[in-house]
Amino acid sequence: MASTQPPGEELDEARVAPTGAELDQARRTSMAAERTWLAWWRSALAASVGALGVGRLAPEVLHVAPWPYVLLGCGYASLAIGLLIAGAQRQRDLEHALRRGEHRPLRFSTVSAFTVGGIVLAVMTVVLVIAQT
Repeated sequence: MASTQPPGEELDEARVAPTGAELDQARRTSMAAERTWLAWWRSALAASVGALGVGRLAPEVLHVAPWPYVLLGCGYASLAIGLLIAGAQRQRDLEHALRRGEHRPLRFSTVSAFTVGGIVLAVMTVVLVIAQT
């Protein structure tokens, strides 16, 4: 049987087209990664709302000095920025891993940083609200 390859070219196994099932799996995995990225965005938006609520609205509602609330609001805004950056990096990592057929779990250092940051902000918020009432 004659080869369909031009003379001098070898069949490259790495460039064989994926099957329908493989394409479907890749598509679903990519869409799951996109949903994860959107979850990072939703979390960042929630932190932004928290920043506005704590930094701007709480002092007016509680009739207290605004500076500690503004400072705490900046902490929530920093959390939002961190979530956006981490989400973008995670999306990039997942897409690269998908192209290579690898699994790339979320680093524990990222999980730890956001967990500790969230706990610190929550505790500071409770302490500040209780101290000012």
